[in-house]
Amino acid sequence: MPEGDVVWWTARRLREALAGRRLTRAELRVPRYAAVDLRGREVLGVESRGKHLLIRIEGGVTIHVHLLMEGEFRVGPAGAAPRGHRVRLVLGNTERTAVGTSLGMVDVLKTAEEDRVVGHLGPDLLDPAWGPELAAEAVARLSAGPDRAVGEAVLDQRLLAGIGNVYKSELLFLRGVHPRTPVRDVPDLPGLVDLAHRLLDANKARHGHVTTGDLRRGRTHWVYGRAGQPCRRCGTPVRRADQSSDAGDRVTFWCPRCQPEP
Repeated sequence: MPEGDVVWWTARRLREALAGRRLTRAELRVPRYAAVDLRGREVLGVESRGKHLLIRIEGGVTIHVHLLMEGEFRVGPAGAAPRGHRVRLVLGNTERTAVGTSLGMVDVLKTAEEDRVVGHLGPDLLDPAWGPELAAEAVARLSAGPDRAVGEAVLDQRLLAGIGNVYKSELLFLRGVHPRTPVRDVPDLPGLVDLAHRLLDANKARHGHVTTGDLRRGRTHWVYGRAGQPCRRCGTPVRRADQSSDAGDRVTFWCPRCQPEP
């Protein structure tokens, strides 16, 4: 599933291609919106909110998109003719065309009613207004479930928005916290939230999630995707297991020596 930094980057690309221009093409290949015609309207802006995209269009209309597991947008020259059963959204102007494929959710709603689809989210780790107040709110939301495993809690977008499975595993490794540690026993919860923000912020403008500082292929992660391989710090084989969350069973990776079990 694309994580918050990927969605932020996608929003920037769509904004560069579409914002400030009128739509000459607007195809919503979703049955209930097949008759919606947005051609001739200006795209006012594109914003990310956690793992959600909000494409705001003249006339008080917003297209809400969630990429879910495999969704993506490709931007190309005007006049491209996208085909295939996976295409869900095509937005274009006289210069560029954006094609959304395998999108998990596509909704059209009034801009004034955006809270209906994103109002449940916790503080967005990539909110331009991120600072002490939003960080404190995220800490408070996490702390409200003290018995919950931290590996589950940080994936809950209602508590803080933007973390997915990659950052969950890497974040907890860097903090030396086992994923099954209860939230109440996590040392320096504000420090964990701050690191989560810094990791996403450092990666938002590039491809891939780099948490080690090493851009070489196969060297970008500490533990994620490295089950059975030696920990980059201590040499202990990295472990992998399923961990339940509100989003379903999700795999997690950790080093049993650097992240001792509670």
